[in-house]
Amino acid sequence: MTPPTRASHLRHHRAPKAAMAPPVQSDRILFAVALRLTSVALFALMNTCIKLAEAGGAHLAEILFWRQCGAALLVTVVVGAGPGFATLPTRRFGAHLARATVGLISMAFTFYTLTVLPLAEATTIGFSMPIFATVLGALVLKEPTGWRRWAAVAVGFTGVVIVAQPGGHEIPLHGALSGLLAAVLTAVVTILLRTIGRTEKPLTTVFWFSTLSLVPLGIAYAIWAQPHTPWLWLVLVTCGLFGGAAQVAMTSSLSFGPVSAVVPMDYTSLLWATLLGWLVFDHLPDQATWVGAPVIVAAGLYIVWREHVRRREETRQTMAQGIG
Repeated sequence: MTPPTRASHLRHHRAPKAAMAPPVQSDRILFAVALRLTSVALFALMNTCIKLAEAGGAHLAEILFWRQCGAALLVTVVVGAGPGFATLPTRRFGAHLARATVGLISMAFTFYTLTVLPLAEATTIGFSMPIFATVLGALVLKEPTGWRRWAAVAVGFTGVVIVAQPGGHEIPLHGALSGLLAAVLTAVVTILLRTIGRTEKPLTTVFWFSTLSLVPLGIAYAIWAQPHTPWLWLVLVTCGLFGGAAQVAMTSSLSFGPVSAVVPMDYTSLLWATLLGWLVFDHLPDQATWVGAPVIVAAGLYIVWREHVRRREETRQTMAQGIG
């Protein structure tokens, strides 16, 4: 009997690896994109409710509390109906606590920005988050960041300056600064989620964020709670339901499709912000926003694409080393 050659030996060991890597199904990607688009629309409706609630006299602490109440309720239902409550225990409570702390502060600045800026402008400034995430990823996680992504960061900051109009009168300076600080903190959250995501499931992370944040928000709510009209109560409750459903849809989208396919859908939120800002608040973006928004979006999309390319190259190198 002819002894097996090295080539046949390698083929023998490669076959199981090929069987373990099924091709990505296009229908799952389409479903992921649909979920992400749904989450974007729901977040836009939530942002509209935030502005309506503030205009009706609700305190920021009340809005935050009802937003997280809705999220905690819906995530609990989804976990119970899906993976089950056995998936919720964690050994990384400290990491979840850090994520909840930074996430809650980030959410507070985001909501404040929405109350002082028009929807389109607040949404556009929020698009700077991938720019800050790139900077933090390079500085904190020591991720390789080539000159192309640094150039995209510079272009993105240029777009932010155009929209914020330092020294101008269209956008309040404190509103622009609040939006930028919210984007920075959200970028910090993405860094924390990258480390938590190595061991924790997405729904588990969302559950702990929603429930842990209710502790300080419950205290704040007890201090600033006030009576409201039935209409305003409806707006507050709807804000929470929209936010919770959006968060579940956003998290679930990453279970059905790659980041490179679903994250770019987030930029459609500018369309919703413009439409709802016009229909509900009779406001259209000013000229600076029309000029700066495409610059920020282009920079963000390029950063997402370069991240996709980098991860694909890392996967290819890992597979080559495993075969070798």
